[in-house]
Amino acid sequence: MSAAVEVTDLVKAFGDFIAVDHVSLAVEKGEIFGFLGPNGAGKSTVIRVLCGLLSPTSGRALVGGRDVAAEPEQVRKTIGYMSQKFSLYDDLTVEENIDFFSGIYGVGKDRRCERKSYVLRMAGLEERRTSQTRLLSGGWKQRLALGCAILHEPPVLFLDEPTSGVDPVARRSFWDLIYELSAAGHTIFVTTHYMDEAEYCRRVGLMYAGKVVALGAPADLKREMKAFRLLQLETSDVIATMRAIEKKPGIQGVAVFGAGLHVTVNDPERASAFIRETLGAGGIAIRKLGPIAPSMEDVFVAVVEAEERKKQ
Repeated sequence: MSAAVEVTDLVKAFGDFIAVDHVSLAVEKGEIFGFLGPNGAGKSTVIRVLCGLLSPTSGRALVGGRDVAAEPEQVRKTIGYMSQKFSLYDDLTVEENIDFFSGIYGVGKDRRCERKSYVLRMAGLEERRTSQTRLLSGGWKQRLALGCAILHEPPVLFLDEPTSGVDPVARRSFWDLIYELSAAGHTIFVTTHYMDEAEYCRRVGLMYAGKVVALGAPADLKREMKAFRLLQLETSDVIATMRAIEKKPGIQGVAVFGAGLHVTVNDPERASAFIRETLGAGGIAIRKLGPIAPSMEDVFVAVVEAEERKKQ
């Protein structure tokens, strides 16, 4: 089966700054692919290249078999794109926005009524069709923006930080819509800086400083951390705890997680004994210390720390 998106050795530079540094990946048809990483990692730049909005400096990018550098206009006609800014018109009603984007995307007049009904139903906006868009909550705007992006039934849908700035309930509801679209045959390429959203994707690419530093199914990436073990540590003084144990023998990494720390270690028993002895000597009380399974955020921290060690 041919890939819906193929990227080979992609580079995008802005002057001396390399925003995308030799990225290669492939996304299969119907797949939900997540591109994860902190703001500034280069995720949105990759998306804009794939959408034909930016020309690559070097390398190759194909979407639906079309070269984005050679046929940007053709690529843009066959994709859906949604950004965190939603690209909606606040002074229009919900259905006026849908009518406007139907025209922009070239939906045939004989199909506009059908597509509008589908979008309103899919997004749960039927009872809000006459509402001013500016009066909608962030979650409802998000649903409307997604609906507008798929009016022309694009085979590939690019969602750039679509859940940024909306509450957790709206985020979860939005992912339900993404699953529906994937089941209907759409290929979904989504970027996010929310590490927990990796669990919703079939495969993810972790991006850091312009590079893809890990690529695979979430379960596989977490399994690859088996060389290390993870401890959850909660104490009376988080900052003092970090200073006391980080970069010590047997401690591979220390990261703040909620009200405590996640500590990556080689040997849990030895590390636990060292932590208890060290913190006890420093007068720091331990409230919780024990092994836990890694999250995608733990995977990302471990991968980034490994990349940083390579530079030293």
